[in-house]
Amino acid sequence: MTMKPFFAFTLAGMITMNAHAETLNFDADKAGQLPAGWTAGVTGRGNPSYVLGTDDQGRDVLSTIIFGSRMSLVIGLGATLLAMVFGVSMGLMSGYIGGKFDAFVMRVADIQLSFPAILIALLIDGVARAVLPKGSHDELAAYVLILAIAASGWVPFARTVRGSTLVERNKEYVQAARVIGRHPLSIMFSHVLPNVLGPVLVIATLQIGAAIITESSLSYLGVGVPPTQPSLGTLIRIGNDFLFSGEWWITVFPGAALVIVVLSINVLGDWLRDALNPRLR
Repeated sequence: MTMKPFFAFTLAGMITMNAHAETLNFDADKAGQLPAGWTAGVTGRGNPSYVLGTDDQGRDVLSTIIFGSRMSLVIGLGATLLAMVFGVSMGLMSGYIGGKFDAFVMRVADIQLSFPAILIALLIDGVARAVLPKGSHDELAAYVLILAIAASGWVPFARTVRGSTLVERNKEYVQAARVIGRHPLSIMFSHVLPNVLGPVLVIATLQIGAAIITESSLSYLGVGVPPTQPSLGTLIRIGNDFLFSGEWWITVFPGAALVIVVLSINVLGDWLRDALNPRLR
C-alpha cells in the first residue's frame, strides 16, 4: 500500500514534464484544429496526434490541461494547508483558553463568514497588486493566491476544532496533565490536538475543492495567475473568447477537467468522513 503513492507521484511528475514540453511547442499550422477523435473523418481538420485538439496558439489542449491542473492543485493544496495550520491553531487556543480570547476569535470568524470567500481573496489580491511592482506580482502571483485563499478558508477549521477542544479540555487525561505541571501549550498540541484531528482531515479534503474553484474563479476574472503560468481557470478564460466561433473545445475540455478534479476530491472527502465516523463502522 505504501508504494502506490510513490508510483502515482512519479507517474504524475513524468506526465507533467512531458505536458510542459508539449505546452511550449508552438505550431501555427495546427492552430484551431478540431478534436481528432470524432471529427477527423468528418471534417478532415483533425489530427490523431491531438486527442482533444489544439488551442488558438497550436498547443495541444490535453497537455495544457495537465499542466494547468498541476498549477490549480498546487495552489489548492497550499492554500488549504496554510488555512488548516492557522485555523487549527486559532481553534485550539480559543477552545482551551476560553474567556475574552475565545470571544474575540469567534467574533472575527463570524464577521469573516459574512463576506464571500472570493470577495476576501479579491481584496487581498488587489492590495498585493497595489503594493508590489508589476513584474514582482506576476512572479509571486501563485503565492499571493495561496495567501488570499487561505485567509478566507481558515474559519471552518477554527470553529470545528474549538468545539472539539471545549469537550476535550474537561476530560480526565487533560486534568491529569495539568496536575503534573505540563505547560498549557504542551497540553494543547501534545494531548488535545491528536484527539480533534479526525474532523479536520475531512474538512481539509473538502476545502481543497473549494480552494481550486476559488482559484479558477479568480483566474477566470483575470486576477489570478498570469497566462505564462496557466491554471484551469486561465485556460477557461482564454478559451471563452473562442466559444461562439466554433472552437468550443478550447474552453469546454478545461471546464470538464475542472469539474472532474473537484468532484473527485469531494468524493474522497465523503469517503474519509464515512471512514473516520465510528458510528458507521
